[in-house]
Amino acid sequence: MAFAASNPVMPTALKILIAGGFGVGKTTMVGSVSEVPPLETEERMTVASVGLDSLAGIENKSATTVAMDFGRITIAPELVLYLFGTPGQHRFWFMWDDLALGALGAVVLADTRRLEQCFASVDYFEKRGTPFAVGINCFHGKREWTTEQVRKALDLGPDTPVMLCDARDRESSKKVLLALLDVARAHALARTASIPGV
Repeated sequence: MAFAASNPVMPTALKILIAGGFGVGKTTMVGSVSEVPPLETEERMTVASVGLDSLAGIENKSATTVAMDFGRITIAPELVLYLFGTPGQHRFWFMWDDLALGALGAVVLADTRRLEQCFASVDYFEKRGTPFAVGINCFHGKREWTTEQVRKALDLGPDTPVMLCDARDRESSKKVLLALLDVARAHALARTASIPGV
């Protein structure tokens, strides 16, 4: 008796960016949720960055991402998320257009001690029309601002999720990613509904 060979499942790959300013926890978030050892391009900071990278509020930072971080999460056999952490320093922003190509959406990490570090990320995704969620990375458990205060400071509408999180914690980071998937789905449905005859 012959058995039919099972057809292998070809997963749909979804690309998500983890963005934000310098030193907000992007590498940490990718590492906390990735099911595989993440690819990191962290290099030691040297005197060459003096005057270019402000360490105000993050004086103990000794390494920085110089290209990107990469991780993977399998949601189901037919659905895989690929996470790309962007470099935060202004001099590496030329890479963002390539990294953002084909992205479903983005998580913008914010540090309320240096909220201005995420302004450029928010502007970038708003101009591209890319759905995004904001994760307020609560370093050492500090919750100095509420989500509504951050929403107002960033001038975000009610459709953009703004959540407190801890980038070191897998479950906390997953909640931000799930909120992003919800808003990306709503964005895709709205776009489809606006196409005549669909």
